[in-house]
Amino acid sequence: MQIKGTGKLLRVYIGENDRYKGKPLFEAIVEKLREQDVAGATVIRGIEGFGAGSRVIHTTRLLRLSEDLPVLIEVVDTEERIQAAIGIIEELVNEAGCGSLMTLEKVEIIRYHPD
Repeated sequence: MQIKGTGKLLRVYIGENDRYKGKPLFEAIVEKLREQDVAGATVIRGIEGFGAGSRVIHTTRLLRLSEDLPVLIEVVDTEERIQAAIGIIEELVNEAGCGSLMTLEKVEIIRYHPD
């Protein structure tokens, strides 16, 4: 499948320690998106941040080493596939019972040619 033109970028912000059925939530999300043939997803581990549920700053700095760093999952695909992905991710996050933030923006896909 090749994708070119207008698409959507979905960003999902969660915590590194968020779990879904015993495994990291970010891992469960990526696995589920792959099963649904989403074009791709990338997990990025933050070095510092905080969310709505906590005013504690989680950081990688040595003196304040955190075990719950912010995690960002970026997903790019067509609008239709991203809308389906949103439902899947909301279901997983709700079952995990953790806080999250999702943002969506329009992107121009220049090149997507698997292999």
